[in-house]
Amino acid sequence: MSGAPEPEPQEGGSPLAGLLAPERIACNLHASSKKRALELLADLLASADPALSQSAVFESLIGRERLGSTGLGHGVAIPHARVRGARRAVGAFVKLDEGIDFDAADERPVDLLFALLVPEHYTNEHLALLAELARMFSDPELCRELRASCTSEHALELLTRWKGERASGP
Repeated sequence: MSGAPEPEPQEGGSPLAGLLAPERIACNLHASSKKRALELLADLLASADPALSQSAVFESLIGRERLGSTGLGHGVAIPHARVRGARRAVGAFVKLDEGIDFDAADERPVDLLFALLVPEHYTNEHLALLAELARMFSDPELCRELRASCTSEHALELLTRWKGERASGP
C-alpha cells in the first residue's frame, strides 16, 4: 500500500462528496460516441492530479469497458478504473446534451455518466464506491433532477447532498 488517503465521507452528506469538485462536472456536453464520452471524462479526471495523464486515464477507462459495458441502464453509466499513479480516488460527472449508445443492458442511450478513478491498491474501497454509485444512480428522482439541472454547481449540490433516503423509501 502506498499510504494514499482514502476518501472520507462528508458529515451528513454522500460518501462520494469528497470525490467531486465543480471543475470535474460538466453539463450539456456533446459526445457523438462512447469513446468520445470516455475521452471527455478522462480529461476531467486527469485534471484532478498532475501525476495523471489524460491518455493513461483514457486507456484505463477504455480497457475496463472492453471487459463489459459499465452502462447500468436507465440512461446511466459508471465508467471506472484502477490506475497506477493515482494518489486518491476521484470522480467526474457529465450530463450529455443527448444520449449515446453505451452498450447498456437495457439498450437505452446514456446521458448521465459518473466516472470513478481509484489508485491500484483500492480494491475494497473501489467496490464500496461502485456499490454506492449504483445505489445513488438507481434513484429515479435524483436522475430526474440531474437531467433537469443546467449548471455544474447545481449538479454538484445534488450529488453531494444525496443520502439515499428516496431510494429506500416508500
